[in-house]
Amino acid sequence: MNIFRVAWVFFRIGLMNELAYRANFFIQIIESMLGMVTALGAVFIIFNQTDTLAGWHRSELLSLLGIYFIILGSINLMISPSLNKFMADIVEGKLDFTITKPRDAQLLVSVQEFRVWKLLDVVLGMIVLSYGLNERLTEATALDTLLFLISLLTAAVIIYSFWIILATLAFWFIRIENILQIFWAMYIAGRWPVGIYPAWLKLILTTIVPIAFAVTVPAEALAGKLQLQSLATSIVLALVLMVASRKFWLYGIRFYSGASA
Repeated sequence: MNIFRVAWVFFRIGLMNELAYRANFFIQIIESMLGMVTALGAVFIIFNQTDTLAGWHRSELLSLLGIYFIILGSINLMISPSLNKFMADIVEGKLDFTITKPRDAQLLVSVQEFRVWKLLDVVLGMIVLSYGLNERLTEATALDTLLFLISLLTAAVIIYSFWIILATLAFWFIRIENILQIFWAMYIAGRWPVGIYPAWLKLILTTIVPIAFAVTVPAEALAGKLQLQSLATSIVLALVLMVASRKFWLYGIRFYSGASA
């Protein structure tokens, strides 16, 4: 498919750029390890005092933490750097070079920048997820695994669509980076099950900034806690955001005035 071919080209370019500054590799290792150690430390401190947290056992919370880092790494690998560059190109009038290419502009701006070393967060997340699953007293069933894969796919669609909607606002506003900081502040809350938060914060994490559907729902699927209503809501939300983000993008790009205008 064209989308994977185009993404692969940009990934190779990103890899060559990163290899030119190999010290970044060691810096990224330290940064990723510190983030993971801090998160794991908080989990083990809590479970030294209690056996469960809002109905979640330690192994289940470790699985959730693994999913959190897998999604975090995926965002920082491609979505965040690509769309940040897209917003900078609008301000600098450089988006002309993208929209005049013989490929869909939204596709190009979505995969134009890779931070290859962020794959370390994805790998660390997979390791923690595997450890959490191995620590469980009962293994995940085939149905649990299927629901997990479905919910993980919907999580990817939700996160990407949400970012596209925020980034498209750059056609009208300059300081969109401040809005993205709100997303990151909310995403940190995804380290923990959304059920532990007060009602007002839970409402924010499920409606305004849908982090719960990106992290908690896949973890619930692996833990056998997922309700079909939550899965159905996640799927519907993913479809709605995907369509809405595409329409909003097509509407927003009409307002672009670049250097050639």
